Amino acid sequence: MAAVPFPAGSAVNLAPEASPAASISLVVPSCSRNLRSPRHFLGRGSLLHSYRERRPAAFRSNAARAEVSVRSQQPLDVTPRPTVLVAEKLGEAGLDLLRKVANVDCSYNLSPEELLAKISLCDAVIVRSATKVTKEVFEAANGRLKVVGRAGVGIDNVNLQAATEKGCLVVNAPTANTVAAAEHAIALLAALARNVAQANASVKSGKWQRSKYTGVSLVDKTIAVMGFGKVGSEVARRAKGLGMHVIAHDPYAPADRARAIGVELVGFDEALARADYISLHMPLTDDTRGIFNDETFAKVKKGVRIINVARGGVIDDAALIKALDNGTVAQAALDVFEQEPPAKDNKVVQHENVIVTPHLGASTVEAQEGVAVEIAEAVVGALRGELSATAVNAPMVSSKVLTELAPYVSLAEKLGKLAVQLVAGGGGVKDVTISYTSARSPDDLDTRLLRAMIVKGLVEPVSNAFINLVNADYVAKHRGIRISEERHPAEGGSTQAQPLESIAVKISNVESKFSSAVSDGGRVAVAVAGRIKDGLPHLSQVGQFSMDVSLEGSVILCKQVDQPGIIGKVGGLLGDGNVNVSFMSVGRTSPRKQAVMAIGVDEEPSKEVLHRIGAIPAVEEFVFLKL
Repeated sequence: MAAVPFPAGSAVNLAPEASPAASISLVVPSCSRNLRSPRHFLGRGSLLHSYRERRPAAFRSNAARAEVSVRSQQPLDVTPRPTVLVAEKLGEAGLDLLRKVANVDCSYNLSPEELLAKISLCDAVIVRSATKVTKEVFEAANGRLKVVGRAGVGIDNVNLQAATEKGCLVVNAPTANTVAAAEHAIALLAALARNVAQANASVKSGKWQRSKYTGVSLVDKTIAVMGFGKVGSEVARRAKGLGMHVIAHDPYAPADRARAIGVELVGFDEALARADYISLHMPLTDDTRGIFNDETFAKVKKGVRIINVARGGVIDDAALIKALDNGTVAQAALDVFEQEPPAKDNKVVQHENVIVTPHLGASTVEAQEGVAVEIAEAVVGALRGELSATAVNAPMVSSKVLTELAPYVSLAEKLGKLAVQLVAGGGGVKDVTISYTSARSPDDLDTRLLRAMIVKGLVEPVSNAFINLVNADYVAKHRGIRISEERHPAEGGSTQAQPLESIAVKISNVESKFSSAVSDGGRVAVAVAGRIKDGLPHLSQVGQFSMDVSLEGSVILCKQVDQPGIIGKVGGLLGDGNVNVSFMSVGRTSPRKQAVMAIGVDEEPSKEVLHRIGAIPAVEEFVFLKL
């Protein structure tokens, strides 16, 4: 399970506490009043609240800009300009925006030691991918650093947990480089088809080998776009313009969005079997790491060509070399690598049928300026106390709410994970209904955090999105997911001391991998529900079947004929496969009819063990769900 991005039992405060006893008189020649009071959206815990009462030491370290003395007098009503450290090159348009409201320190190529020495003088820092904002950086900031801006999409170089613990907001710029990345994918596509790189090198070496570099046409060829997000959909549009047939695989993409641009959503194996070209645009997650391996290459059309402008780790390099050498893959074009820069003797880079570029996907003048403006706007907004739609970690959450809802946070995320794993087909998740059963009035129950964690469970397993209270609604809306919430009064036995009796998640208008999870029959809704028992999350319902299952480890759901011996047979097969069973629960419609058995397991069963479970005559269907 992914860690909940909120430190349990404590507030995630976005500002230092003011010292009411201290009043500060300032002589600030270049101070600006452009930074207004924070909006009510963040309240008194926001970024700039108490700037007038900043600790004297922070100013003494920057005496060139401010002369500070602490006196027992009425403070001067002046707001000092914050300092923004730009640690990697940023476009001038972005710098101009920052300079209007802050002192901007452009210090590029800092060593880790230099960054640690400088960070305590900064209210915000902007980085690209090279600068590592580690736990040590947040500790060295001594509470002053309030915003980290990542000029790009990925935030692998920022320690999110440390940022959250220190009350530092992290924002990124996810949209500005979309077109640039898509254009680079198309450039590599054309370069592969016409052997541009190889022919160029040949001519420059004094050769004239026209027949050797005869290419292939793109028109009427099939391209499989693997990952139909922002970049993938832009690649699809451009490939359609080249006269290509476009199919796409994305377990989460809405079918109507694909149809709108003439793209057919298909399963993973079908995409591999049909494609003449495969363009990778999937995030790097635990599920996608090394997904293009020997087993995958065995399923592709002979002579396929592969383009990767996503993440290097999704391709197993050894498997790609093997596929290139035996002709399974005719050519590959790579802009990204698992290790960047790659080693000089990297076999993939040196292969004659591979063309490579040094991670140039976002490297256009226009994209760089766009990223600069996008990240500057996000940082300025955060310094003004506004919540950013591109925030990737938590805002202020009261310790009371965190403590009370802590067990339900885990339950909510796990219910989301279970529900999305039960969805079959390529239609995507569109309509989600969350039902809360509680003895409390709606005004006494803040469900924003729970809603965010359900979205986290639904989205994170199939994407590289980071979901929290700040961006959950934004991510859901952007992905076309409509979230509705319902409140139901708890029946007798519940008290207001317990915030919730149960949480239910229903995904409507989808097909289910497990028919018993369908709540209303047919293509209607996948439904799961859970509750807290003895402080731990429990699964209480799947479709129409009630159960009592601890949501620890992973779960196997079996639909079976209710007859003696089935529990023993399934348990025996798991034991033979060295899979430890943590619990087992059976819900049934009536004796000797149908039943659903839920089995908690500590390890993931092998394919052989799962196959043997499915071969038991009384087992009608089953599904393995990872938590």
